[in-house]
Amino acid sequence: MRLLVVEDDRDLNRQVVAALEGAGYAVDRAYDGEEGWFLGDTEPYDAIVLDIGLPKRDGVSVLTAWRKSGRATPVLILTARDRWSDKVEGFDAGADDYVAKPFHMEELLARLRALLRRASGHASSEISVGPVRLDARAGRVTVNEVAVKLTSHEYRLLSYLMHHVGRIVSRSELVEHLYDQDFDRDSNTIEVFVGRLRRKLGVDFIQTARGLGYIIEGDADARAKAAR
Repeated sequence: MRLLVVEDDRDLNRQVVAALEGAGYAVDRAYDGEEGWFLGDTEPYDAIVLDIGLPKRDGVSVLTAWRKSGRATPVLILTARDRWSDKVEGFDAGADDYVAKPFHMEELLARLRALLRRASGHASSEISVGPVRLDARAGRVTVNEVAVKLTSHEYRLLSYLMHHVGRIVSRSELVEHLYDQDFDRDSNTIEVFVGRLRRKLGVDFIQTARGLGYIIEGDADARAKAAR
């Protein structure tokens, strides 16, 4: 999962980015409204943390512009303004959630996990497909209840595929959502990570859709396929 943090307080920006990266996300950052608007308008983020009181362009106008252009990326507003009228303004502009400063980092992480799972149609922070279970809250993966140790990139790849169970995900989409903008992206590495995941999981789980990408089939899809 790839996130964007738009916050002009550089210390807070750094702290939020560090917490998100520690939780297994790829994270880009911006320090003003113009840069944040541009990144959010041109990059395929899974969620965005957006401050309201930004230089150059305020967060509400940035969010309004994204929504008017059809950008449906989940947005969590992060701001020192905690009056009910400010919250209403943010929600009316298209925000999905709201956290007022000061805040506990664990609350921010929990709210982002909720945004991400709602966006992908999951009600719980635990996603299970067959014997594989991914606990997004703990950043833990188990197969038949036995923990599997994954690298950060392997975990991101598995998490993205499991959040999109039943859908073919192309290599280019995976590259866009697994790496931040400063990473030297190479779609060939996706095949390497998939191979490692298959070996570590030890189950026939990630399928290759030749020429299209990869898919993790839901249990119902897998049964239907087996019956054909």
